[in-house]
Amino acid sequence: MTVDIVRDALLWCFIINMGLLLWWVMFFTLAHDWMYRFHGKWFKLSVAHFDAIHYAGMAFFKICIFLFNIVPYVALLIVG
Repeated sequence: MTVDIVRDALLWCFIINMGLLLWWVMFFTLAHDWMYRFHGKWFKLSVAHFDAIHYAGMAFFKICIFLFNIVPYVALLIVG
């Protein structure tokens, strides 16, 4: 496996993961009430707690995307 293949794979992973994050943000924004009712059947959460969980999850996912996709991609750009 060459550096170019790994670099391309990391770039595609970044694109796919950012697409998933964008989908999550859009779904959370546009279908917030439905999501709250859907999850409210199983978990007794206030709206504020529900929002905090999702915002924290989105932030964690975004940090992981940068940590595991962008940082290695930039390192491979520098190296090779």
